[in-house]
Amino acid sequence: MGPQAAKSYPGQRLVRPAGPKAERARQEIDYGRRGVAGYVFGALQPASGEAFTLTYERRTTANRVDFLGQAEAWIDPSAERVHAVLDNLNIHSAPDVLLFSLLHPRWEFVFQPRCAAYLNLIEPWWKALRSLALKGRRFEAWAEIERAVGRATAYGNEHKHAFVWGRRRRHRQRRRFGIAAVPKLSLI
Repeated sequence: MGPQAAKSYPGQRLVRPAGPKAERARQEIDYGRRGVAGYVFGALQPASGEAFTLTYERRTTANRVDFLGQAEAWIDPSAERVHAVLDNLNIHSAPDVLLFSLLHPRWEFVFQPRCAAYLNLIEPWWKALRSLALKGRRFEAWAEIERAVGRATAYGNEHKHAFVWGRRRRHRQRRRFGIAAVPKLSLI
């Protein structure tokens, strides 16, 4: 997930005007970041819906390799292949990351095409994580974001479901079988 900073994340709540006279609702202006921004690294098992996230203050190759090592310990040892779908960020193809793939032969890195984030199944998880951890909250320090992401990941893992790629199912009315249905008419 991209850089996350200690700031206010807008939510959907009603702001009531102060005073008996109906005036325009006002909200205090939030001026930018407070403190250090950081990054959230994550892994998702689409079949079970279980997720694993770690937070780092910087997005470096060393942090990426550390995350991959901890993800290796998190993934079931009986899994024969691990397919990591990655975008084309430079730390994903750094020499240390490629050395990690040589040391762990069950890992296979698959790079998604440009402008095709919808192919990566972790993107819906990032959306849910932002909604659970960040939306509508104000953070004063990076440590608060780390705790919020940890709690949201634990909550998501308690209420996990399989992620399936494709369109969401919409509620549709049942079709009536027969050659033709008589339309509902109202006569005036």
